[in-house]
Amino acid sequence: MKNNNIKAIILVAGEGTRLHPYTLDRPKCMVEVEGVSLIDRQIAVLNSEGIEDIVMIGGYKSEMLQRDNAVLRENPRYFETNMVWTLFCAEEDLDGDILICYGDIVYSKDILKALLKSNSDIAVTIDLLWESYWRARNENPLDDAETLKMHSDGTIYEIGKKPKSISEIEGQYMGLIKLNSSGVTKLKNFYHKSLKTGKLLGKNIENAYMTDLLQAMIDADIEVQSIPISGGWIEVDTVDDLHSEVTKKRLADIQSGLILPKMGEVNN
Repeated sequence: MKNNNIKAIILVAGEGTRLHPYTLDRPKCMVEVEGVSLIDRQIAVLNSEGIEDIVMIGGYKSEMLQRDNAVLRENPRYFETNMVWTLFCAEEDLDGDILICYGDIVYSKDILKALLKSNSDIAVTIDLLWESYWRARNENPLDDAETLKMHSDGTIYEIGKKPKSISEIEGQYMGLIKLNSSGVTKLKNFYHKSLKTGKLLGKNIENAYMTDLLQAMIDADIEVQSIPISGGWIEVDTVDDLHSEVTKKRLADIQSGLILPKMGEVNN
């Protein structure tokens, strides 16, 4: 059954240089694991919950992202900007209830269902069991990890900083956010206020990450709620991730029963 109540916006502008040579001829989100791209896997999960209103914001080799089951917007400055700038290249689509999703992740239906149930203005999924996954991906689990600290009610007060110890990470931010219409209004208003100064957390807004935007909003007393989950997702950021048995096993588990494109099938 089609879910007309929410729109998914997927950030897919990046090249993914750490995935060279696999991204020399395609966007990062189109790297394949066992013949199926990350973006097609994510779209299959969204479709499984009736989410068919999907917007992708491309950049690098964006012509490869054209398909019938999603609208394509573009960040023409993808090579010199970051995620926040990419998101607002589709500002016309920022209305009503939305999901903001990174293009290099795939998550289970259970994770998506948990996030969709949230009534918070702004909510993000966080993995409480992140450490074992990070240890499987990195020799040092603090590599590529970010701080995340919460109040007892689950609201986040710190996110996206470089951790000095495991204790500074109460859960791992995944790159999956839900905003209701009120949250979208807060996001847009805060962005445009920041745009006037050109800065977010002291860095140029063009180069800001989504965690920078979230932290700046938190610092301005805008509530961001955590939705705790325990595993059930993957991120493909490096060649090691791409070939990892952990990646393949997790994908097999989280995508069992989903309708995926056949190997080599062209989606356009």
